Amino acid sequence: MTRKIADCRKYPSEMNCSLTIIGEEEEVVRAAAEHAASVHGHEDTPEMRESVRRDLEDEVTSDDGNHFVQLIEFQSSRRDEINALMDEWEDKTGGKRTATKAVLTAEHDEPERYFEFVEFPTYERAMENSRLPETGAFAQRMRELCDGEPTFHNLDVVRAEAL
Repeated sequence: MTRKIADCRKYPSEMNCSLTIIGEEEEVVRAAAEHAASVHGHEDTPEMRESVRRDLEDEVTSDDGNHFVQLIEFQSSRRDEINALMDEWEDKTGGKRTATKAVLTAEHDEPERYFEFVEFPTYERAMENSRLPETGAFAQRMRELCDGEPTFHNLDVVRAEAL
């Protein structure tokens, strides 16, 4: 059975709640309703629980065989600004982005040369992420921080193992 996800980031609030609840559908509905009542001050009613149930999404796992990775290669002498930009993008796309993991690396022997690995469940979900207005704005600002044009590599994962 596919597990379900309730993600507070999809519902902006003054407290900027970032709680994500994952589990079997009934567990998630109960926990999300209790959270909405105790933290956000909503009344725990059957209607509210039904609303939570309608908004649940399926958990996307990494073992479905359809993983996709985008490798972005770039050079920049503005590491702090790039990190701040990445933090800003994460904040603005919370609950909307389809990327599941990102790893930024710096070339050991060339510290201003970077490789970022961004993981997605599928190529289609990566393209959905690319179409977000926040991603377009991020990409434009990223280009301004780079020394030259970034290079993008679209990679289908054919084998992945935890070692």
